[in-house]
Amino acid sequence: MRIAVPNKGRLHDPTIDLLERAGLHVTEGTDRRLYAETVDPDVTLLFVRAADVPAYVADGAADMGVTGYDQVRESGADLVDLLDLGFGRCRLVLAAPETSSTAAVSDLKGGTVATEFPGVTRNFLDDRGIDPEVVEVSGATELTPLVDIADAIVDITSTGTTLRVNGLAVIEEVMESSARLVCRPDVVEEPKAEQVRTALESVLSAEGRRYLMMNVPEESLEDVREVIPGLGGPTVMDIAGTDLVAVHAVVDERDVFEVINDVKREGASDVLVTEIERLVE
Repeated sequence: MRIAVPNKGRLHDPTIDLLERAGLHVTEGTDRRLYAETVDPDVTLLFVRAADVPAYVADGAADMGVTGYDQVRESGADLVDLLDLGFGRCRLVLAAPETSSTAAVSDLKGGTVATEFPGVTRNFLDDRGIDPEVVEVSGATELTPLVDIADAIVDITSTGTTLRVNGLAVIEEVMESSARLVCRPDVVEEPKAEQVRTALESVLSAEGRRYLMMNVPEESLEDVREVIPGLGGPTVMDIAGTDLVAVHAVVDERDVFEVINDVKREGASDVLVTEIERLVE
């Protein structure tokens, strides 16, 4: 199973970190490499440009891939979106100079739009029934209105700071994007593909969760159950030779402070809170 991953940029480090936490440890460093093995002899990584990941997967050079949803949409490739990985969140927006007369999509009739995403941009404009000229650029998109190359741009933004610094205002959101795990339709049913998806999903499911363990008097068990917002309810085990039971539960991190106070009030003792590395639901 070959997985194409970004070789650099804002998606590279989070992708490698997620693979590592999922147990797919890279056997050697990833810097300036095109190929790497993992501890699973059946899983290898290919390091390519994020924009090229969809093509590598669609053409069969890789079986699965990690890249931004914006790149998947731009490629037009027939890929299955297996999992939203949650990082690399951003928006693709239509923006124009704050001082210009372009305040709505309809104002671009007969105008020019510069972008690194011509396919997504054309589809967006077609859906709104206008046909301005779309100019593909390879960088510094936000500068094109300032040098009279374009009337507006379609570009990626996370916070909007770069747009504001360059005197641009958002007219409309084109799409939201985040890093995705994708594969070809013929790979979806393969056992190894499901293993990879499950491994990554288990890490994402564990984020923001904590594992609670505590001892509880048997007569207080029902009261403790009532105050634990557990994942499917707590697990209860007898403690030999005592009138206590061990209660284990998975709770949201934001609930831990309140839950500890609640279970202590109901008679729990020896409460232990630990992080969860992976959670298969």
